Amino acid sequence: MTALQKHVAFFDRNNDGIVSYSETYEGFRALGVGTALSRLSAAFINGALSLKTRPENATSSLDIYIDNIYKGIHGSDTGAYDAEGRFVAEKFDEIFAKHGKTVPDALTSSEVDELLQANRKPSDYAGWVGATTEWKMLYRLAKDKDGLLRKDAVREVYDGSLFAKLAKESKS
Repeated sequence: MTALQKHVAFFDRNNDGIVSYSETYEGFRALGVGTALSRLSAAFINGALSLKTRPENATSSLDIYIDNIYKGIHGSDTGAYDAEGRFVAEKFDEIFAKHGKTVPDALTSSEVDELLQANRKPSDYAGWVGATTEWKMLYRLAKDKDGLLRKDAVREVYDGSLFAKLAKESKS
C-alpha cells in the first residue's frame, strides 16, 4: 500500500478496500469528533472523492475506493504525496523548514494558515477547500496542550498511523 492508501485505510472499518459514507462517519466518531461534524465530514469527503476513485463497474455513488485514492489528490496541497500517493520526505520536511517559525518541529494555528496560503494555486477553489479542511481538522485533532501541531504527528498522518493512535486515546 502507498502512504496515501494507508492514510485512508483507517476509515475502511470492514477492511474491504472501500470506504462508505457510514465508515467515514464511524471513523470520525472513533477519533472523538462530534456527531454533527462527523456527518458533515463524511458527506464532504465521500462526496468529493467517490466519483474520482470509483471504478467503472461500481454501483454505489458515495463509496471511496482505496486502490484509486491517488486519483483524489487535490491541488493547492503540500506535495508530500506524489501523484501516485507515495510519501515525499523532502516536501514534508519543507513544510516545517518554511512554516515552523515559532518552534522548528511544529506549527502554530497561524503557521498552518500561512502554509495554506502559500500553497494556494490560482483559481483552484476545490483545492483550497480540500487543503483547508484537511489541515484545520488535523490541527484540531492532533495539536498538543501548547497548541502546537508537532512534526511527528503530521508525519503520522501522512503514513497512516495517527488515526489509530488518536482513536485509541479517544477510547480511553
